[in-house]
Amino acid sequence: MFLLRDLVSPRTWLAMVHHLAGLFIGFAVIFVVLFGLGFGVGLLPIALIGLPVLGLTLWLARWLGWAERARFRFLLDVQIKEWPAGTRPGFRWGVIPRLQTLKDRASWAEVGYAVLRLPVSAAIAAISIGLWTVGLVMLTLPLYNGSLPNGGAHFGGALIRGDVALLISAAAGCAVLLAAAQVTRVLAVADTAVARSLLAPPADLAGLTARVSELEVSRERVIDAAEAERRRIERDLHDGAQQRLVALAMELGRARAKFGDDVDGAMELVDQAHAQAKAALTELRNLVRGVHPPVLTERGLDAALSGLAALCPVPADVHVDVPVRPKATVEAVAYFVVAEALTNIAKHSRASHASVVVEGHGYPGTLTVMVSDDGIGGADPAGAGLAGLADRVSGADGQLTIESPQGGPTIIAVMLPCG
Repeated sequence: MFLLRDLVSPRTWLAMVHHLAGLFIGFAVIFVVLFGLGFGVGLLPIALIGLPVLGLTLWLARWLGWAERARFRFLLDVQIKEWPAGTRPGFRWGVIPRLQTLKDRASWAEVGYAVLRLPVSAAIAAISIGLWTVGLVMLTLPLYNGSLPNGGAHFGGALIRGDVALLISAAAGCAVLLAAAQVTRVLAVADTAVARSLLAPPADLAGLTARVSELEVSRERVIDAAEAERRRIERDLHDGAQQRLVALAMELGRARAKFGDDVDGAMELVDQAHAQAKAALTELRNLVRGVHPPVLTERGLDAALSGLAALCPVPADVHVDVPVRPKATVEAVAYFVVAEALTNIAKHSRASHASVVVEGHGYPGTLTVMVSDDGIGGADPAGAGLAGLADRVSGADGQLTIESPQGGPTIIAVMLPCG
């Protein structure tokens, strides 16, 4: 049943159409490319007249590559990756190749594909058409065997006659047709492999390009996060410590003016200035802790996170198991993830309990951070706080996941590479 389904499957006949289309495309392309290469290279010594011909050949080969990727996608539902646009040098005035173009691996791979298209398609089409033809001839032989000259068909010099021989021929023809459907699809897979080897970038280049794109996005997010942090520090300094220091200076100025005739009033102003100074110190200390807490540098994550949990209005348990201390940047990201998560819990979650678990795995391995609460849930990953966390984590090449269904619980998990 499976073989019969393949016999009438659209994929089988699309593969056959693909083979025939490749044959016609190969006939049209090979002569143009070989002519262009021959004349282009042959005329190079004559004042470089062959450069435009060579450039036009490479340009046509590039367009052939785009058309062939579309043909494979349309007929075989196969995606053949394109070479990254940034790695493909262009042409001067449309057809004059640059020096980088003449050394471009992708361009010459496309030229090679154009040259190989005809022989590859000719072999594939010959095998496919041959199998289908032989199968049909053998299957229908009982219908016209008696009308053939010399008394009927001959196989190996022997005349095929009689019901048994014709029945065997029909059965063999049916088997060949069933095999032809399979072979046609297998040849389409082989053709795809040939096209991928010449039209697609190597796997390492594709992976490297994807990695570069990922790093570009990560860099932009880090820059945005750093700019947001800078604005926050400026705002906190301007609205907090700076205002208190201004008030402190004013109080001290007033106290100095009163020392001559009102000592008690001056002492009261000095006491107020002292209170302002302590409040300014507290705000500066909190600000420094927000930039990078000294306890994190001196004593590591366990002490720093325990301090955060002690200051959190919601009771929080902290479990830190990090056998080998990670590098400072990873520690800082982990600290800020916990700090922002506990702040959100205190402000929005209505939770009665929170949990912080930090574990290190292997060396250098990874550092996982998980913050959970039993609140109402519904945390928005696009919110300013969580979006800022995502930017920080992305800058450290980590991964952030948020689970916060309505009704809770909320779980924020971060995995940071320590290498």
